[in-house]
Amino acid sequence: MFSSGLHQFYQTLPVRMGAGALAVCQSKATVRLKEDMKKIVAVPLSEQRESTYKKLFGVSLQDLQQQGLAENGVPAVVGKIVEYLTKNGLTQEGLFRVNGNMKVVERLRLQFESGVPVELGTEGDVCAAASLLKLFLRELPDGVIPSALRPRFVRLFQDDRKDAQESSLRDLIRELPDTHYCLLAYLCQFLTEVAKHHVQNRMNVHNLATVFGPSCFQ
Repeated sequence: MFSSGLHQFYQTLPVRMGAGALAVCQSKATVRLKEDMKKIVAVPLSEQRESTYKKLFGVSLQDLQQQGLAENGVPAVVGKIVEYLTKNGLTQEGLFRVNGNMKVVERLRLQFESGVPVELGTEGDVCAAASLLKLFLRELPDGVIPSALRPRFVRLFQDDRKDAQESSLRDLIRELPDTHYCLLAYLCQFLTEVAKHHVQNRMNVHNLATVFGPSCFQ
């Protein structure tokens, strides 16, 4: 679009000025265009966005921690959502099973990443917040359980010996990177609270595992 518009502009110039003036104008325009392109290329794409923009979804836990967007391994956006759901969603029937409005979910996502203060209670609802949490976990580049350890977790749960499972599970959990361990522990603590209200929300441990298993193990 830009190149065609520039071409049309050049075509109209001979009508307005002489050939000499046209050549000078074209030369200056070419130099200016090259200089502007150099400036654009020199600036990283991340800096060409608004200065307040911070990508939060689809970013590794380690990167979020290094950028100051997580505390003790728990991404700030996760903490905000869990805090809201703990106060407002524990007794919501079908919590995490009933999907929120995708337009609302996407709007909340963009607000979080744009650095805009987000009030989940007024700009969204319990279902949208729950869907946003699942979306964050689903888009983690390496999942909550890293791919390097995933096969060992799967083999462990295929073992019928419960005593061996418990001791081996502890060992495997200790091998998780710190950020993954902290997020997993935080999620388990929250989901335990959700399960305590299963009579109202219809989300017992089995149902929660069905919903979050794919997100954690990808």
